[in-house]
Amino acid sequence: MGLSPEKADVVEARIGYAFANRELLDMALTHASVPKNKYNNERLEFLGDRVLGLVVAQLLYETYPKEKEGDLAKRLTGLVQQAALVSVANDLQLGTFVRLSAGEEKAGGVKKDAIIADALEALIGAIYLDRGFAHAKTFITTRWEALLHAHTAPPEDPKTRLQEWAQQRGLPLPEYRLLGRAGSDHKPVFEIEVHVQGQGAAVATAASKRAAEKDAAGKMLLKIEGAP
Repeated sequence: MGLSPEKADVVEARIGYAFANRELLDMALTHASVPKNKYNNERLEFLGDRVLGLVVAQLLYETYPKEKEGDLAKRLTGLVQQAALVSVANDLQLGTFVRLSAGEEKAGGVKKDAIIADALEALIGAIYLDRGFAHAKTFITTRWEALLHAHTAPPEDPKTRLQEWAQQRGLPLPEYRLLGRAGSDHKPVFEIEVHVQGQGAAVATAASKRAAEKDAAGKMLLKIEGAP
């Protein structure tokens, strides 16, 4: 197993969950770039994404009993998008434990939002397979509690909100720029930067330009939250 028992102890203490099968934990933290490895976290990420969506949907259904489907959908989108995942993953310092190839590590992979977000979804998938839905729900509920109540009203599309934020302060509209495209034709990864005058920039990656722009806008909103 690539993850040492000592590191596994640290990860489990940090996430508040002890694995019955630590191979699942190692798998969740193994990026596809690691050469000649018997497994990686791509399949677990696929599973964890679905578990996260179901749990958050149930939490929203129970927390906001008077809201319409459309408003619940807006909240759900915000809570499962990359910016939210990265926020939770960074609180756990999960990126420091992700196993990468030497080349990916040299390229700063441990700080790439897509890699960190995917690792968190894979971790959720691993918990689900390890002990079932109830344990996965407990993990998600604990880690998403603050985000769940972050907005008194359903959040708007992050690009719209960021544009409105800039306009209210007399600033130019946010500028989006494609930094690069990687991955295969059937699984592309787009890297987008958004810049707001006087507020710097935020970068995000996703499987489409539109999704990357939304995630970048979400990151910028988190960055400027509370700014005058």
